[in-house]
Parts: sequence; structure tokens; C-alpha cells
Amino acid sequence: MAQPKPAHLGSAYAAQFQDATVAAAYPKRPPYPAAVFDLLASLTVGPRVALDAGCGTGDVARRLAPRMERVDAVDLSAAMVAMGQGQPDGDASNLRWQVAALEDAALAGPYGLAVAGESLHWMDWERVLPRLRGALAPGASLVIVERAELPSPWSAELLRLIIRYSTNKQFQPYNLVKELERRDLFALVGALCTEPEDFSQPVDAYIESIHSRNGFSRDRMPLEEAAAFDAAAAALLAPHAPEGQVPLRIAAELHWGSPLAPIR
Repeated sequence: MAQPKPAHLGSAYAAQFQDATVAAAYPKRPPYPAAVFDLLASLTVGPRVALDAGCGTGDVARRLAPRMERVDAVDLSAAMVAMGQGQPDGDASNLRWQVAALEDAALAGPYGLAVAGESLHWMDWERVLPRLRGALAPGASLVIVERAELPSPWSAELLRLIIRYSTNKQFQPYNLVKELERRDLFALVGALCTEPEDFSQPVDAYIESIHSRNGFSRDRMPLEEAAAFDAAAAALLAPHAPEGQVPLRIAAELHWGSPLAPIR
């Protein structure tokens, strides 16, 4: 019998990423460091064809495409895909967008690489991991990529605001890779955290990026709650944002290995 996922990763919360306001806010997220794409290219085995599983607005797919013969970018959210197609390099000739749940998508493997950038935690693991296993070329890896923002002087207080205003009151800290390993759905081969890079963005853009996260969809937050969060976050950030720019240190965490089909 399949083990249930943590409650805060349920389908009701995953559905927020189909909201138009979440898709509109998503490009405000800090970019993945350039080193991510060097590593992804080096991990490709066999065909230079990649799958971006849960591509969102294509933050991975659009920058990976120049290194591949083809990238299949699949996401359940039509709003996300439409936003991604309008972003820089979203119209690359070797980038194939597909609006579909990965559980049911038409996969055109074998893939020399599969990437899940901040997406796999929302999927049906018992269905998706075996599908990825079957779609990968022999020896090819699934790479799980997560953005990381290094702690800043305002981080602890901002987290308190996020907990207070988030509509996902069930959230609990968790480790995605360990959750998959204990279900016999993933065999970890390697892990790496990229060197931190400097990045800055306007205060309002940084706050809007938070509205691309689960629990902060403007379509689902009461207007007064969203406004109160924005005001509190702006006041918190102001002393730390010279000339209105929020200084960040960003990195990415990558874990790669083999998706598995559990033995029942």
C-alpha cells in the first residue's frame, strides 16, 4: 500500500500553481545560477534530449535548450506554460511545450536527462517515478533542483510573516529526497550545492516573487491579507534595501540519481 504524502503537499495546494496570479509572479523568482546548467549538461547520458518535468515557466527548460537537441517542457498549468512561452527563449525551435500532468503526459523518450526543478513534490510519486524510470535512457539520471536563498538579516522575521499569512496552514519542514528514498522510489547517486552568487532585485519584485509560492496565490488570499503581508514585508525589507534593491545571495541544490519502480 502506498504511503501517503505529507498533507501540505496535497492536490489542493498543488492546484495553486494553475492560478493566473501565481504564473504572473513566477518570473520574479531569482534565476538558477549558471553553474546549474553546466552540471545538467555534464550529467546527460546518451541522447541530447531532456525532459523538464513540471517545467512551470521554463526556468530550467529555456536555459537548457541551447545545450540540447531537444527539451520537452511539461507542466499541468496552462497559465505557467503560456507565461513561459512569452519569456526570453520561450520560442526556441527545439523546446517543445506540453500542458499535461506528468502522470499522463505523452513522453517522447528515451531521455538522456530528466530534471525536476521545484516541482516533483507536487506530483503523484508512486506514478511519476516509475514513468520517469521507463522514459530515461540507460544510465541517465533524474536531477532534482531547488533554488536556495542564503540567510539574510531579515530572513527569520520574514519567515514569521510567511507562516502568519500563508494559506497553507499544514506546512511542515520535510526533505523531498529522503521522502522518495524511504518509499523506494529514488536511488541517490550524487548531490551538489552551487557556489553562492550575488543577485539583487527591487523590493516590490522580491515581494511579488513570494506570491509565486504555495500559500501565497493572490487568487486565493483575501485582498486585505495580501495587502497586509505586502506592507509588512516592505517595511521589514526597507532598512536592508539600499536604493530600493534587495541584495540576495543565491545558490541551487542538486540531487541526482535513478528513479525507481517500487517492489510491491
